[in-house]
Amino acid sequence: MTTVVAAPRRALSGFVQRWTVVVVAVLLWQWAAAQIGSPFFPTPVAIVGSGVDAWFSGPLSQGLLTDAAFTEIVPSVTRLLTGWLVAAVLGVAGGLLLGRSQAALAYVGPLLSFMRAIPPPALVPVFLVLFSIGPRMQLATIVFGCVWPILLNSADGARSVDAVKVETARAFRLPRTYWILDVVLPSALPKIFAGLRISLALALIMMVISELVGATDGIGHAMQLAQYDFDYTRLWAGIVLLGVLGNLLNTALLAVERTVLGATRPPD
Repeated sequence: MTTVVAAPRRALSGFVQRWTVVVVAVLLWQWAAAQIGSPFFPTPVAIVGSGVDAWFSGPLSQGLLTDAAFTEIVPSVTRLLTGWLVAAVLGVAGGLLLGRSQAALAYVGPLLSFMRAIPPPALVPVFLVLFSIGPRMQLATIVFGCVWPILLNSADGARSVDAVKVETARAFRLPRTYWILDVVLPSALPKIFAGLRISLALALIMMVISELVGATDGIGHAMQLAQYDFDYTRLWAGIVLLGVLGNLLNTALLAVERTVLGATRPPD
Protein backbone atom coordinates (compact mmCIF):
# COMPACT_ATOMS: atom_id res chain seq x y z
CA MET A 1 0.00 0.00 0.00
CA THR A 2 2.87 2.35 0.82
CA THR A 3 4.46 1.72 -2.59
CA VAL A 4 1.18 2.50 -4.36
CA VAL A 5 0.85 5.82 -2.51
CA ALA A 6 4.52 6.74 -2.98
CA ALA A 7 4.47 6.36 -6.76
CA PRO A 8 2.07 9.29 -7.41
CA ARG A 9 4.02 11.40 -4.91
CA ARG A 10 7.29 10.74 -6.76
CA ALA A 11 5.63 11.56 -10.06
CA LEU A 12 4.22 14.80 -8.65
CA SER A 13 7.59 15.72 -7.14
CA GLY A 14 9.34 15.10 -10.45
CA PHE A 15 6.77 17.20 -12.30
CA VAL A 16 7.21 20.11 -9.88
CA GLN A 17 11.00 19.93 -10.13
CA ARG A 18 10.96 19.91 -13.93
CA TRP A 19 8.60 22.85 -14.28
CA THR A 20 9.91 25.02 -11.44
CA VAL A 21 12.88 26.15 -13.55
CA VAL A 22 10.55 26.93 -16.48
CA VAL A 23 8.22 29.01 -14.31
CA VAL A 24 11.13 30.92 -12.75
CA ALA A 25 12.63 31.60 -16.20
CA VAL A 26 9.31 32.92 -17.51
CA LEU A 27 8.88 35.17 -14.48
CA LEU A 28 12.38 36.57 -14.96
CA TRP A 29 11.66 37.08 -18.66
CA GLN A 30 8.44 38.95 -17.78
CA TRP A 31 10.24 41.18 -15.31
CA ALA A 32 13.20 41.90 -17.61
CA ALA A 33 11.04 42.64 -20.66
CA ALA A 34 8.79 44.95 -18.63
CA GLN A 35 11.84 46.82 -17.33
CA ILE A 36 13.43 47.19 -20.77
CA GLY A 37 10.22 48.16 -22.54
CA SER A 38 11.63 47.37 -25.99
CA PRO A 39 9.23 46.54 -28.85
CA PHE A 40 11.76 43.94 -30.01
CA PHE A 41 11.44 41.96 -26.76
CA PRO A 42 7.78 41.82 -25.66
CA THR A 43 6.71 40.27 -22.37
CA PRO A 44 5.54 36.63 -22.20
CA VAL A 45 2.06 37.85 -21.27
CA ALA A 46 1.87 39.92 -24.46
CA ILE A 47 3.27 37.02 -26.53
CA VAL A 48 0.75 34.52 -25.18
CA GLY A 49 -2.09 37.01 -25.67
CA SER A 50 -1.03 37.56 -29.28
CA GLY A 51 -0.86 33.82 -29.94
CA VAL A 52 -4.25 33.16 -28.37
CA ASP A 53 -5.86 35.96 -30.38
CA ALA A 54 -4.23 34.76 -33.59
CA TRP A 55 -4.81 31.00 -33.35
CA PHE A 56 -6.97 29.93 -30.39
CA SER A 57 -9.86 32.42 -30.17
CA GLY A 58 -12.14 30.84 -32.76
CA PRO A 59 -15.68 29.49 -32.35
CA LEU A 60 -16.44 26.29 -30.47
CA SER A 61 -17.56 24.68 -33.73
CA GLN A 62 -13.92 24.89 -34.88
CA GLY A 63 -12.45 23.70 -31.59
CA LEU A 64 -11.53 27.31 -30.66
CA LEU A 65 -9.18 27.41 -33.66
CA THR A 66 -9.25 30.55 -35.79
CA ASP A 67 -9.05 30.69 -39.57
CA ALA A 68 -5.38 31.67 -39.20
CA ALA A 69 -4.73 28.42 -37.34
CA PHE A 70 -6.04 26.44 -40.31
CA THR A 71 -3.83 28.37 -42.74
CA GLU A 72 -0.71 28.44 -40.56
CA ILE A 73 -0.55 25.68 -37.92
CA VAL A 74 -2.37 22.88 -39.73
CA PRO A 75 -0.37 23.08 -43.01
CA SER A 76 2.91 23.23 -41.09
CA VAL A 77 2.13 20.25 -38.87
CA THR A 78 0.91 18.28 -41.90
CA ARG A 79 4.13 18.98 -43.82
CA LEU A 80 6.29 18.20 -40.81
CA LEU A 81 4.67 14.85 -40.04
CA THR A 82 4.40 13.79 -43.69
CA GLY A 83 8.04 14.57 -44.42
CA TRP A 84 9.20 12.96 -41.18
CA LEU A 85 7.18 9.79 -41.81
CA VAL A 86 8.50 9.48 -45.38
CA ALA A 87 12.06 9.93 -44.05
CA ALA A 88 11.35 7.33 -41.34
CA VAL A 89 10.18 4.70 -43.84
CA LEU A 90 13.10 5.33 -46.20
CA GLY A 91 15.67 5.57 -43.40
CA VAL A 92 14.59 2.47 -41.48
CA ALA A 93 14.21 0.29 -44.59
CA GLY A 94 17.51 1.44 -46.11
CA GLY A 95 19.35 1.31 -42.79
CA LEU A 96 18.28 -2.27 -42.00
CA LEU A 97 19.31 -3.48 -45.45
CA LEU A 98 22.65 -1.67 -45.41
CA GLY A 99 23.39 -2.71 -41.84
CA ARG A 100 23.11 -6.40 -42.69
CA SER A 101 25.12 -6.18 -45.93
CA GLN A 102 28.78 -5.34 -45.49
CA ALA A 103 29.35 -5.29 -49.25
CA ALA A 104 26.53 -2.79 -49.88
CA LEU A 105 27.69 -0.60 -47.01
CA ALA A 106 31.26 -0.61 -48.36
CA TYR A 107 30.05 0.62 -51.76
CA VAL A 108 27.43 3.10 -50.55
CA GLY A 109 29.19 4.32 -47.40
CA PRO A 110 31.32 7.05 -49.03
CA LEU A 111 28.29 8.40 -50.90
CA LEU A 112 26.24 8.49 -47.69
CA SER A 113 29.03 10.32 -45.88
CA PHE A 114 29.15 12.90 -48.65
CA MET A 115 25.38 13.40 -48.80
CA ARG A 116 24.85 13.73 -45.06
CA ALA A 117 27.63 16.35 -44.89
CA ILE A 118 25.65 18.68 -47.18
CA PRO A 119 23.63 21.22 -45.13
CA PRO A 120 19.98 20.71 -46.15
CA PRO A 121 19.27 24.48 -46.40
CA ALA A 122 21.97 24.68 -49.09
CA LEU A 123 19.85 22.42 -51.31
CA VAL A 124 16.71 24.57 -51.08
CA PRO A 125 17.58 26.36 -54.39
CA VAL A 126 18.07 22.96 -56.02
CA PHE A 127 14.70 21.73 -54.75
CA LEU A 128 13.12 24.96 -56.00
CA VAL A 129 14.42 24.19 -59.51
CA LEU A 130 13.38 20.53 -59.36
CA PHE A 131 9.96 20.88 -57.71
CA SER A 132 9.17 24.63 -58.02
CA ILE A 133 7.57 26.56 -55.16
CA GLY A 134 5.00 24.53 -53.28
CA PRO A 135 4.43 21.53 -51.01
CA ARG A 136 6.67 19.18 -53.00
CA MET A 137 9.70 21.42 -52.51
CA GLN A 138 8.95 21.75 -48.80
CA LEU A 139 8.51 18.00 -48.37
CA ALA A 140 11.75 17.29 -50.25
CA THR A 141 13.61 19.69 -47.94
CA ILE A 142 12.19 18.04 -44.81
CA VAL A 143 12.83 14.49 -46.04
CA PHE A 144 16.42 15.22 -47.05
CA GLY A 145 17.17 16.86 -43.72
CA CYS A 146 15.59 14.07 -41.64
CA VAL A 147 16.54 10.84 -43.39
CA TRP A 148 20.24 10.68 -42.45
CA PRO A 149 20.00 10.25 -38.65
CA ILE A 150 17.36 7.55 -39.13
CA LEU A 151 19.33 5.76 -41.86
CA LEU A 152 22.63 5.75 -39.98
CA ASN A 153 21.13 4.77 -36.62
CA SER A 154 19.10 2.00 -38.25
CA ALA A 155 22.21 0.65 -39.99
CA ASP A 156 24.15 0.78 -36.73
CA GLY A 157 21.34 -1.02 -34.93
CA ALA A 158 21.13 -3.69 -37.62
CA ARG A 159 24.86 -4.37 -37.29
CA SER A 160 24.54 -4.85 -33.53
CA VAL A 161 22.32 -7.95 -33.66
CA ASP A 162 23.50 -10.53 -31.13
CA ALA A 163 25.72 -13.20 -32.68
CA VAL A 164 23.76 -16.00 -30.97
CA LYS A 165 20.56 -14.80 -32.65
CA VAL A 166 22.31 -14.70 -36.02
CA GLU A 167 23.59 -18.28 -35.68
CA THR A 168 20.20 -19.51 -34.41
CA ALA A 169 18.41 -17.94 -37.38
CA ARG A 170 20.88 -19.56 -39.77
CA ALA A 171 20.47 -22.93 -38.09
CA PHE A 172 16.70 -22.78 -38.46
CA ARG A 173 17.03 -21.30 -41.98
CA LEU A 174 14.54 -18.55 -41.30
CA PRO A 175 13.13 -16.83 -44.40
CA ARG A 176 14.62 -13.40 -45.02
CA THR A 177 11.33 -11.62 -44.22
CA TYR A 178 11.10 -13.26 -40.78
CA TRP A 179 14.81 -12.65 -40.25
CA ILE A 180 14.42 -8.91 -40.84
CA LEU A 181 11.11 -8.42 -39.00
CA ASP A 182 11.54 -10.83 -36.07
CA VAL A 183 15.28 -10.69 -35.39
CA VAL A 184 16.95 -7.61 -36.90
CA LEU A 185 14.19 -5.05 -36.38
CA PRO A 186 13.57 -5.74 -32.64
CA SER A 187 17.31 -5.63 -31.96
CA ALA A 188 17.72 -2.34 -33.83
CA LEU A 189 14.66 -0.60 -32.35
CA PRO A 190 16.48 1.33 -29.56
CA LYS A 191 18.87 2.93 -32.03
CA ILE A 192 16.08 3.45 -34.58
CA PHE A 193 14.10 5.44 -32.02
CA ALA A 194 17.22 7.46 -31.17
CA GLY A 195 17.44 8.41 -34.85
CA LEU A 196 13.74 9.18 -34.98
CA ARG A 197 14.02 11.59 -32.04
CA ILE A 198 16.94 13.44 -33.64
CA SER A 199 15.17 13.61 -36.99
CA LEU A 200 11.95 14.91 -35.43
CA ALA A 201 13.79 17.97 -34.12
CA LEU A 202 15.39 18.41 -37.55
CA ALA A 203 11.97 18.12 -39.21
CA LEU A 204 10.74 21.12 -37.22
CA ILE A 205 13.77 23.16 -38.29
CA MET A 206 13.52 22.15 -41.95
CA MET A 207 9.78 22.86 -41.96
CA VAL A 208 10.39 26.48 -40.93
CA ILE A 209 13.26 26.91 -43.41
CA SER A 210 11.18 25.53 -46.28
CA GLU A 211 8.31 27.89 -45.43
CA LEU A 212 10.55 30.95 -45.49
CA VAL A 213 11.16 30.50 -49.23
CA GLY A 214 8.16 31.26 -51.41
CA ALA A 215 5.50 29.68 -49.19
CA THR A 216 1.94 30.97 -49.06
CA ASP A 217 0.96 29.42 -45.72
CA GLY A 218 2.47 27.85 -42.62
CA ILE A 219 4.03 29.06 -39.38
CA GLY A 220 7.30 30.08 -41.05
CA HIS A 221 5.43 32.14 -43.64
CA ALA A 222 3.39 33.84 -40.88
CA MET A 223 6.56 34.66 -38.95
CA GLN A 224 8.10 36.17 -42.06
CA LEU A 225 5.05 38.36 -42.63
CA ALA A 226 5.14 39.44 -38.98
CA GLN A 227 8.76 40.49 -39.43
CA TYR A 228 7.92 42.50 -42.56
CA ASP A 229 5.05 44.20 -40.68
CA PHE A 230 7.26 44.92 -37.63
CA ASP A 231 4.80 42.91 -35.53
CA TYR A 232 7.42 41.50 -33.18
CA THR A 233 4.91 40.24 -30.65
CA ARG A 234 3.35 38.01 -33.32
CA LEU A 235 6.85 36.95 -34.40
CA TRP A 236 7.70 35.88 -30.87
CA ALA A 237 4.35 34.10 -30.63
CA GLY A 238 5.42 32.00 -33.61
CA ILE A 239 8.74 31.19 -31.94
CA VAL A 240 7.00 30.12 -28.73
CA LEU A 241 4.49 28.07 -30.72
CA LEU A 242 7.33 26.21 -32.44
CA GLY A 243 8.89 25.43 -29.06
CA VAL A 244 5.59 24.13 -27.66
CA LEU A 245 4.93 22.11 -30.82
CA GLY A 246 8.38 20.53 -30.73
CA ASN A 247 7.99 19.62 -27.06
CA LEU A 248 4.57 18.04 -27.63
CA LEU A 249 5.81 15.99 -30.59
CA ASN A 250 8.87 14.81 -28.67
CA THR A 251 6.73 13.84 -25.68
CA ALA A 252 4.38 11.85 -27.93
CA LEU A 253 7.31 10.07 -29.59
CA LEU A 254 8.84 9.20 -26.21
CA ALA A 255 5.50 7.69 -25.13
CA VAL A 256 5.39 5.59 -28.31
CA GLU A 257 9.01 4.55 -27.78
CA ARG A 258 8.37 3.38 -24.23
CA THR A 259 5.31 1.42 -25.34
CA VAL A 260 7.00 -0.25 -28.31
CA LEU A 261 10.26 -1.08 -26.52
CA GLY A 262 8.31 -2.36 -23.52
CA ALA A 263 6.24 -4.63 -25.76
CA THR A 264 9.30 -6.00 -27.59
CA ARG A 265 11.46 -6.48 -24.49
CA PRO A 266 11.81 -10.20 -23.68
CA PRO A 267 10.33 -11.33 -20.34
CA ASP A 268 12.65 -11.83 -17.38
